[in-house]
Amino acid sequence: MANKTSIIVIGGGPGGYVAAIRAAQLGAEVTLVEKNKLGGTCLNVGCIPTKALLHAAEIIDEMRHVAEYGIKVKSEGYDWSQVLAKKSAVVNQLVGGVAGLLKVNKVKVIEGEASFSGAKTLSVKTKDGKTETLKADKIIIAAGSIPAIPPIPGVKENTNCIDSTAALSLEEPPKSMLVIGGGVIGMELATVYNAFGTEVTIVEAMPKLLPIMDAELTTTLRGLMEQKGIPILTEAKVISVSNGKQGADVAVEVKGVKQVFCAEKVLVAVGRRTNTEALQLDRAGIRHDRGCIQVNDCMETSVAGVYAIGDCLGQIMLAHIASAQGEIAAENAMGHKAVFDAKTNPSCVYTAPEFAGVGLTEEAAKEKGIDYGVGTFPMYGNGKALIANGGIGAVKILYGKKYNEVLGVHILGPRATDMIGEAAIAIGLEATLDEIINTIHAHPTVTEAVREAALAAQKRAIHIPNK
Repeated sequence: MANKTSIIVIGGGPGGYVAAIRAAQLGAEVTLVEKNKLGGTCLNVGCIPTKALLHAAEIIDEMRHVAEYGIKVKSEGYDWSQVLAKKSAVVNQLVGGVAGLLKVNKVKVIEGEASFSGAKTLSVKTKDGKTETLKADKIIIAAGSIPAIPPIPGVKENTNCIDSTAALSLEEPPKSMLVIGGGVIGMELATVYNAFGTEVTIVEAMPKLLPIMDAELTTTLRGLMEQKGIPILTEAKVISVSNGKQGADVAVEVKGVKQVFCAEKVLVAVGRRTNTEALQLDRAGIRHDRGCIQVNDCMETSVAGVYAIGDCLGQIMLAHIASAQGEIAAENAMGHKAVFDAKTNPSCVYTAPEFAGVGLTEEAAKEKGIDYGVGTFPMYGNGKALIANGGIGAVKILYGKKYNEVLGVHILGPRATDMIGEAAIAIGLEATLDEIINTIHAHPTVTEAVREAALAAQKRAIHIPNK
């Protein structure tokens, strides 16, 4: 019997553990090295715990409106320790599930920190203080990312400045919080703490929030968050952070005018950076740009047989991207031919309401010089959305005028992040408006709004007047 191909995976997050399992499915002898916890940032201090808190926030919001449906309940507030306990229980169950899957697939797991000592050789400092040397035929790097800390005077020195990891485990919701950064992390955690009674302010340096999302729907979301009592400052630069009576005084320059905001906590949510410093990439000859590993569309680095996936590339830092790239890297490492294509990648923001998009935005279509059209359907014309949240939001479809192919779909409304999968399939299959229209959508569902947006693009919507 021929020797199995040996593969080492560095990192056990949603990219690494998926790569390990896929490689094992294809017959590899797999070793996974993880320095912290299986599941990585996503399961432990990212996607999953954030969504657990957001679900609790959603319940609180629903409680404020149950009287509209004739439900008579008296809220006694909340038990924050139980909120955190539920979050931890969900995380632990999923992390345990990952460990079980790796075991079933006979993946050897080593707890330790890996660094390169050669192109295919690793030095691993294990949890018990020992150092092991590991060699393999192929290596897949899935080192992930860590929160970026901007060079703002006073941020590192002030203990009331926290990152997203700390924001998930505060002893109690603060009375006030200033969020530096209006990206996905900042918007989601602002949504959480606003629901639990924290006075939240968002400060964003760019002209708009959520830069990769559709501008029109982003503007709508901003208005909705401001209606909930969240002041949002754009084109605003944080100058410094200093100690204050409430916790921190934050100096902000807004269009040339300096203002000082007082907050108990300052959430620094300006994005993430690659976590590759400890890897010693240069020892292996792996090409990188200031820690961002460079790969081709097969996920292979400049060193043959060494692959890299996910956040450590410094490109699209999303768990589902890492998982998709993990499968591709594993398949290529095992002699198959697979290529990564990001065109069906959905972006999701778990605010209230949810916001999701896939494909081109109008801004991107204009930049590319594409002759496109738009079909928009407001959620107030959809029965299920009207029941769920009063019909707030819309579905927006971009299509190419020459062939009527779907170029992008953007959804603001109830369960938008669940619905975006249909749109991703449509883009992957190069579907046309007619193909969406000819697909019967169940009634009553929010997904009907996707079909209605396609109808609106042809000025034949049924449930709203056509313009």
